[in-house]
Amino acid sequence: MSTASAQERYFPPNTGSTWETTDPQELGWCQDRIDSLLNFVGATHAKAFIILKGGKIVVEKYYDSFTVDSAWYWASAGKVVTAFLIGHAQENGLLNISAPTSTYLGEGWTSCTKDQEAAITVRHQLTMTTGIDGRTPDDNCTEPSCLKYRDEPDTRWDYYNATYLLLQDVIAKASNQTYQQYYFRNLASRTGMGGLWIDGVLYSKPRAMARFGLLVLNDGVWNSDTIIRDTAYLHRAMRPSQTLNPSYGYLWWLNGQGSYLRPGIPFVYSTDLVPTAPKDIVAGLGKNDQKLYLIPSQDLVVVRLGNPASEELPALSGFDTDLWRYISALPCSTSSISNDSGQGAQGATAPNRRALLVTPDVVSLNGLASYRLYDVAGRMLTSGEGMEVDVTCYGYGPFIVEIEQK
Repeated sequence: MSTASAQERYFPPNTGSTWETTDPQELGWCQDRIDSLLNFVGATHAKAFIILKGGKIVVEKYYDSFTVDSAWYWASAGKVVTAFLIGHAQENGLLNISAPTSTYLGEGWTSCTKDQEAAITVRHQLTMTTGIDGRTPDDNCTEPSCLKYRDEPDTRWDYYNATYLLLQDVIAKASNQTYQQYYFRNLASRTGMGGLWIDGVLYSKPRAMARFGLLVLNDGVWNSDTIIRDTAYLHRAMRPSQTLNPSYGYLWWLNGQGSYLRPGIPFVYSTDLVPTAPKDIVAGLGKNDQKLYLIPSQDLVVVRLGNPASEELPALSGFDTDLWRYISALPCSTSSISNDSGQGAQGATAPNRRALLVTPDVVSLNGLASYRLYDVAGRMLTSGEGMEVDVTCYGYGPFIVEIEQK
């Protein structure tokens, strides 16, 4: 991933608050557009926002009472840290991602049959293709009774948090350490990240996320300290890991792939993950708009932490598209920002079929159509035929309406 040598990138000290900066005007960024970006970020309930260029801070802003020393949760953006540590553990001979998960968790970690369970590997957990049924009331339940067979591995992409959380147990069992100990000894203490894992979620200062992004952008080398040597694993982690959802690697989200699946929504969106962003972006995306973006071609790391910008959605939201409209317009040489919000989530599974993300209301179908209504977990609520769909009786949403025009 590295587009610059370690000597060209700046790395802050592992202790203290020193972090060199770059004047955005030196990059040709317009101050009025920076102001517009920061106003937008603040208006969408952020707590912290950081942009690094070549490792140096170009933009750093905290909102309300939040400060540089405040801690916040990464939500599922922390999955990319676990992916990194899986690679570290494999490099050190503690595990093999091609081995059955039962090698490390023991037989009976699911309620599948012995043969069904033996077919599930660590790689399937990294790629969200275990075949375990993710349609449970508690997405975080890792008890065997919650982990039921649905499909063969590699036949369905299903964003299921429980099988991800068990990767932390895989590392703990393979290393004979707690996951927190493994994280601290092999990553946090060597990069100055700090941070604490609570119930599988990482809490840290915002600059810790920026540090991790800088480390990955530099191929796992922190200044002169090589944290992970297996760059082939890192590169595979940030490339399509399967064909079911080409915009997903080893727990990383990938832009520029032409189509993607959203968590819990059984529709293919026939567009790039973030159409307003550079195609080479890779990202750690967490619930309520916790964001870590890496842009190798521009040597940028972007961090956003805070409350949800709008809806409470896992991973991807309309905020990604809107935010990158502002960031992409920062250079004075680019055109101004479009007024189009870009939040109408729409995908396609056939030429006359489309999927719309809607909030509670009566939805016009623009003519006679058959429809199916789903919640964001992918559960079908109702179906029918008509000119409109009344979703007001199903709670707060949002919902997905699959429409096939007559």
